[in-house]
Parts: sequence; C-alpha cells; structure tokens
Amino acid sequence: MRLSVWPTAFQPWSELLASARHAETTGWDGVWVADHFMGMPGGPFPPETPTLEAGSLVTALGAVTERVRIGTLVYGNTYRHPAVLANMAATADHVCGGRFVLGMGAGWQENEHEAYGIELPPVGERVSRFAEAVQLVRSLLTEPVTTFEGKHYRITDAPCEPKPVQARLPIMIGASGDRMLGITARHADEWNTWGLPDHIAERSAALDRACEAAGRDPGEIARSCQAVVLFTADDAQGEELMSRPGRPIMAGTPGRLRDVLARYAEIGVDELIVPDATFGTGQAKLDGLARFAAEVAHDYR
Repeated sequence: MRLSVWPTAFQPWSELLASARHAETTGWDGVWVADHFMGMPGGPFPPETPTLEAGSLVTALGAVTERVRIGTLVYGNTYRHPAVLANMAATADHVCGGRFVLGMGAGWQENEHEAYGIELPPVGERVSRFAEAVQLVRSLLTEPVTTFEGKHYRITDAPCEPKPVQARLPIMIGASGDRMLGITARHADEWNTWGLPDHIAERSAALDRACEAAGRDPGEIARSCQAVVLFTADDAQGEELMSRPGRPIMAGTPGRLRDVLARYAEIGVDELIVPDATFGTGQAKLDGLARFAAEVAHDYR
C-alpha cells in the first residue's frame, strides 16, 4: 500500500513546500493537492483563509521533486474547461518527468461558485457534464486531434501537444455516489474518496459492481482514500473522535492507528493519503508526519 501526503493549500508556500520535501526525502510515495480557492463556512478553514491554486502548485511541486507522484485531489470540473485542463495536465507531466496523476471530480463547493460567479449546475447536470469532460480529456491526452460533440462541450480538430510523458497519464476520479462510480468504472485508472475502512469497503464493492456492468475488470482501477489523522492519549478518546459525523477521522494511539491501517490494506486500498493540516505547522507538522510513518505505517514502507 502506498502512503502519500496531502499538504493543505491553506498554508503558505514555504510550509507546503516543507511538507512536500519531507515526503520526498523520507520515503513517502506521493504528494496531493486539493483544488479550492477559499475555505467554507463551518469548515476548519474559513472563507477568508489565503488559499494557493492547485494547478500552479502541482507544477511547482513537480519541478522541485524527483521521486514522488504528484497529483490533484481533485480538480473541480466546473472551474476549468476540460480542454484547458488537458493541456495543463500534459504540461505538469512534462515538468515532473512523468509523475503526474490527473485527479478529477464533478465540483461541489457552493460558496466558491457563488463568490466567483461560476455556475454550479444541479447534481444531475453536473454529473452529466463530468462524464463528457472525462472522455474529452482522455481523447486530448492520447489522440493527435480531438473533435467532440456533446451536450455540454464541443471542440473541433483540437490538438493537445506535447502529449504527456506517460503513455497513459493516469486519471483518478474522486467519487462516492453510484452515478459517479459508473463513470469511474468506464474511464478511470484510479479512484478516490474520503472514508474509514467500512465505508471504503462498501463503496469499493459498489465500484466493482459498476465495473462488471461496464464490462471492465475491477482490478484495473487502483483504490485510494483519505481520512483526518489524529494521535490521542488513549483509544477511548480515539473511538469517540472516529464516531463523530462529518469528515472521517482516523484517531487513537499508534497501536489503534496501525489496526485501522491494516484494515485499509485488508480491503484492498492501494494508497492512503494523509492530510498534514492536523499536525500543526513548522517542525511540529513534520514531526507528526514522521511519527505516523515510524509508529503507524512502518510495515508499509
């Protein structure tokens, strides 16, 4: 199982770079960046929090690292035309020498769309747009030119050059609902969602069924997930945190966290992505990541 770091974009570049360099030099497998322009009311980062832009970040990180995979977790489809996104992805793959993973999702954060005047269609239309976008992006990344005539997108004899370094640049889809899992089954190389092991096992089984319906081998799609990680003084406190609604929390003593990690591996998770935000800032953050690697994840490194 791969282990990767998710440096929050709600921190200064120097802090984000420190997390990425720590991952690069201490044996982590990847660095992922979320695609947002602001925080949200009621979330851990309020809307006024300074926020770095994902496309610029992944390209910069690709230039200052040599080993780790670099990916987006995940680009919101509503924010960029898919033809623009395909060209961004190909460029990022060249900058990082063939280590880029294009994470895509349908888009969801309401306050961003309202603030910037970006249309956020109803869920059904959003999913339909996304289904077209994935096909369009894949064609641009692989075909000499692309003509696409869909309900939502139309392009004519469009190039995307240079092509990515990778013969097949991996597309990861962030998805949880059944319709999105159907798109994942048809078009993705990797799948991602938030969740603790029981939820991931259930949604992974749903993805298997979607693959069977699409006539695709489920084993062709890698599985990844993330949860907030918290060390606690005792496991009772950890259990209480893990039972709370909202963002999934992986909490407890190192021994308890090892049990959760083993369960992820048992259900077939190929990659666990660890957010750095809960470890603090500066050296405390790097120490938290190092502690997780040494005391929890040592059997998977």
